[in-house]
Amino acid sequence: MIKSMTGYGRSEKITENAKCTVEIKSVNHRYLDLTIKLPRKLNMFESQIRDVLKDYIQRGKVDVYVSYEDYAKESVSIKYNPEVAAEYLKFFAEMEEEFDLDNDVRVSTLSRMPDVFVAEDENINEDETWKIVKEAVTEACDAFVVSRIKEGENLRNDLLDKLDVMEKNVAFIEQRFPKIIEDYKERLTNKIKEVLEDRQIDEARILTEVCIYSDRICVDEEMVRLKSHIEAVREALKTGGSVGKRLDFLAQELNREANTTLSKSTDIEISNTAISIKTDIEKIREQIQNIE
Repeated sequence: MIKSMTGYGRSEKITENAKCTVEIKSVNHRYLDLTIKLPRKLNMFESQIRDVLKDYIQRGKVDVYVSYEDYAKESVSIKYNPEVAAEYLKFFAEMEEEFDLDNDVRVSTLSRMPDVFVAEDENINEDETWKIVKEAVTEACDAFVVSRIKEGENLRNDLLDKLDVMEKNVAFIEQRFPKIIEDYKERLTNKIKEVLEDRQIDEARILTEVCIYSDRICVDEEMVRLKSHIEAVREALKTGGSVGKRLDFLAQELNREANTTLSKSTDIEISNTAISIKTDIEKIREQIQNIE
């Protein structure tokens, strides 16, 4: 199956003691770029969360948001720092003397000063907490992968449609090429007849010129390679997995052959068809950038 690099997953696990919510969002990226935002009390689990995510995701810029509410009554304690409060009072007294101001500091004022009171998390049960977090992360990953697969299937169908159109254009060029050679031979013969009038025409010389012209504009090899690359893209889409990088390489090869075909063309119909092929290849390359 094909996975898009764009996806979204969310999960919420609730127990008697806590609630953990996990959201996962991603966009396309050349490699795997994980950004995990956690509450401070869960920082110890970042490495483990990253390991779980890597089991589900190979490429993409992924943002993970984890929130955690602890329902335990003693989950947070307030710490009073008398040394910090004393320092504030000392400086308030100095300000009173230096600027001749009333020192109207009250307890309520002092308590609002930074670090006088600090909320600290109590020691948590790591095993129990990790179990809740892991379940939430795993469920969010499952939902995330489902959304990626759904989007990937849409991408796959669109790419297959574009490959069908490209294949028809390649077939047109193959069918058109003999007609170009025949037309060139006819034009060359008529031109020589016009110049020589009634004198005898050297058929061997005409055939030589036609062969030289045919060799110069021949795109047989390009058509063979284009068909081969189109089939390789189809096969990769059928096989699935993390094929984004391979598809990107094949798109570059398709573009190379289309450019060569266009540069060799002396026929307006083949040129227009080659341009259409290039246009579809560019669309395919854009789509491929979003495949894992």
